[in-house]
Amino acid sequence: MAGGGKKQKETKLGLTAKKDGDFSEWYSQVVVESEMISYYDVSGCYILRPWSFAIWDEIQRFFDGEIKKLGVQNAYFPLFITEEALTTEKDHVEGFAPEVAWVTKSGQSDLDRPIAIRPTSETVMYPYYKQWVRSHRDLPLRLNQWTNVVRWEFKHPTPFIRSREFLWQEGHTAFATKEEADVEVKQIIDLYAAIYEQLLAVPVARGYKSSKEKFAGALYTTTVEAFVPHTGRGIQGGTSHCLGQNFSKMFGIEFETEEKERQHVWQNSWGFTTRSIGVMVMLHGDDKGVVIPPRVCQVQVVVIPILNSKMDEEAKRAMSQRADAIEDALKAAGVRVTGDRRDNYTPGWKYNFWELRGVPLRVELGPRDMEAGTVMLARRDTGAKESAPWEALAERVPALLETVQREMLERARATRDASVETARTWDEFMAALGRKHAVLAPWCDEESAEDEVKTRSVARDADGKELMGAKTLCIPFEQPELPEGTPCFITGKPAKNWALWGRSY
Repeated sequence: MAGGGKKQKETKLGLTAKKDGDFSEWYSQVVVESEMISYYDVSGCYILRPWSFAIWDEIQRFFDGEIKKLGVQNAYFPLFITEEALTTEKDHVEGFAPEVAWVTKSGQSDLDRPIAIRPTSETVMYPYYKQWVRSHRDLPLRLNQWTNVVRWEFKHPTPFIRSREFLWQEGHTAFATKEEADVEVKQIIDLYAAIYEQLLAVPVARGYKSSKEKFAGALYTTTVEAFVPHTGRGIQGGTSHCLGQNFSKMFGIEFETEEKERQHVWQNSWGFTTRSIGVMVMLHGDDKGVVIPPRVCQVQVVVIPILNSKMDEEAKRAMSQRADAIEDALKAAGVRVTGDRRDNYTPGWKYNFWELRGVPLRVELGPRDMEAGTVMLARRDTGAKESAPWEALAERVPALLETVQREMLERARATRDASVETARTWDEFMAALGRKHAVLAPWCDEESAEDEVKTRSVARDADGKELMGAKTLCIPFEQPELPEGTPCFITGKPAKNWALWGRSY
C-alpha cells in the first residue's frame, strides 16, 4: 500500500472528476488513485498493481477450482504463432487480422518469416491436438491455460476494458459428440455468470451471440453481458464457443470410434479476462473511489485506532493492544484484515485513504469505544455505521461482509433492470437508446437487419458528440413469450426471437 509523506501535495486524497459528470475522466482517475493500475510507456498497456491483481487472484482461484471439478487440466502453450498456422483457418484469421501483432526482426536481422504474437490460441494448440488425439479413448481432451494475449487495438485504450495486452484464461476442449460439447458450453457460461454475480456483485444477462457477433469460425457463441448504466453501454463479459467441427476439419483432428470409423472431434473454446475488473469498478465505484465486493477484496476490513493528543501512554498502549486483539480475532474467523497504525495522519485522512481503495468495512476504535468495550463498524458501500461489542466481532463481521456482498448485487441488479426497456417499434427503440438504456426487442434474426440497426441508430448527444450505433448484445437464453406473427421492430418481418440491443464498449 502507499506510504505517507508529510507534504500536503503528497498526502492529498480524492478524485477531482465526478462519476455523474465526466465518466471517462472519473474512471481514469479512480483506477490510478486507488492504486489498481499504473500507466505504462507503451500505449494501451498497463501495470496491474497488487490491489487489482489480488482480485484476479480470487477470480482465478474460484474458476480454476470449478473447471478442475469438470475434468479440465491446465497447460501452457507458446506465445508465438507461425504465419502458416495462423492462416490455417481463413474465417478465424480474418476476424483477428487487424489486431495481430507481428515480430519481424531479431536484433538487427530480419526474420525469414514473421511470427505472430497470439491474439488467441486455437491455431497454436490444435496442430498438437491432432497429434494427441487418435482414438475415442483419448477423448475428451480438456485443457485450459492462464496466460496473456496481445490484440493491437487501435480504438481508444481504456484500462482493463480495452488494452493491447491483457490477462485471461482460455479453455480448449475436444469431444466425441456435439451433445458433450453443448453441455460444456453451458457449464462454462454459467461459471462466468457466477464470477460476475457471486464474486464481483455484477448482474449479467446470459445468451447467444448473433451470427454477426459470434466468434470467427464458431458454430455458435454464448456470452454473459453486463451493462453500465452511467454510460448506457453494454459490455461483453465472457464467452463460451461451440466450434463445431470447423477447426477439427481444418487441422485434421480425427479419432477412431469404437466401431473403427474415423470422425472429426467436436470442439469448444472459452475465455474470461481482466476486463471483468474494469466492469466491477464502473458499476460499483463512486466519487470517493472504488467499491470492492468483500469476496474479492485483498483487505476486507481495516482496523483504525483513533488516538488523540490528550491520551497518556498507558491509554495509547491499551488501545493498541485492543486493536491487535481485534485483528487476531478477525483473522481467526477467516477475515482478511489489516490495521492502520500510521501516526502521521489523522483518522479522517485514513478513512479517505481506505475508502478510495474500496475496503468493504472499517473498524473504528476510539477512546469512548475503549470505555464501552465496543467498536464502530462502517460500511464502504452504503456508509452505514453500527456499534458492536468486542466479543461479538468474530461473528458479526463475517456476517456483515456477506450482507454487503449480497446487497451490492441486489442494488446493481435493480439498477440494471431499470435500465432495460422493451420496444416493439423503431421509435420506441430509439427513445430507449436516448435514455441510455438497453433494449429488448423482437427481431427477425437477419444479419442485414442488424447492419441496418447499427447504421440507423447512430446519433448525437446533447453536446453534439456522435454516439455509435447499437448492436445485438445477446439473444437471451430466457425468452419472453413471442406470439406468432409478431413483427420485427426494424424490418416488420416475422420475429424469430427477442434480442437485447444496446450501444457497447
